[in-house]
Amino acid sequence: MNNRVRALVGIGAAAVASASAAQVTTTFDNGTEGWSVSGRTDISQDGNPGANLDVLLLDVFGASVRNTTNADFLGDYTTSDSFEMSIDVRTHNIDFFGQQVVRDFIIELRDDTNDQGYPYTSVWLNLGLLDASAKGDNGDGWVTYTFTVENTHAQDLPEGWGGYGYEDPKTFEPMLPPGRTFESVLASVDEITFTTFVPGYFFGFTNFELQVDNITLTPLDSDCVADVNGDGSLTPTDFTAWVSAFNNNQPECDQNGDGSCTPTDFTAWVTNYNAGC
Repeated sequence: MNNRVRALVGIGAAAVASASAAQVTTTFDNGTEGWSVSGRTDISQDGNPGANLDVLLLDVFGASVRNTTNADFLGDYTTSDSFEMSIDVRTHNIDFFGQQVVRDFIIELRDDTNDQGYPYTSVWLNLGLLDASAKGDNGDGWVTYTFTVENTHAQDLPEGWGGYGYEDPKTFEPMLPPGRTFESVLASVDEITFTTFVPGYFFGFTNFELQVDNITLTPLDSDCVADVNGDGSLTPTDFTAWVSAFNNNQPECDQNGDGSCTPTDFTAWVTNYNAGC
């Protein structure tokens, strides 16, 4: 059984790169690099391959592979139009009162800013199931969970994504706080978490035995929209080119990706220009 999960998110275009400007991978051969599983940082050498986080959690409500310190995986994700992330997990045991169970596996990107009394604001996506019976992608129990964000500048939550930091006053389901967008959360990621805690649900005491390896962030190719004259570099001549595009209502004018050419695109061009390519 191949449990590789791929979630393609959103369709659109906008600005340039990601929290990291180039692909980064934590293989655990050089230590934890800020990652833990619910605070545990036990490393063994039978990973996929080499070193990996290899942890046993007893009587916990859930398991979370999290990072709050590694700048390569944190910060402003909207400096890239799109990105892909993946993580390898081998699940040995999920024991709930003596019964083997499966658990949903969630990616949650958290921004510590919240004015609604919640600990943070986040966007999250279900990547699939952690399942001790899974044979894995190559028959060795290792499963690669992958997701792709196609448009980091989306305002609404893309299909499949949820929000946290507020609740619907009628259904009490978790949602983004008023005024927050998918883009605004991605612009300020203070914590990244792969977790079994699904927002809005409660869980009982469970034992987990997991191995984690190869956490990878890959910025995807995107155009340098501030390079309006298309000469491959950012120079003051791109401002003149933007003015021409604005006056002639050309596509290059649209620097904020909202599908129209307005004076706000000048501010967006300045931001894109200062961000570089």
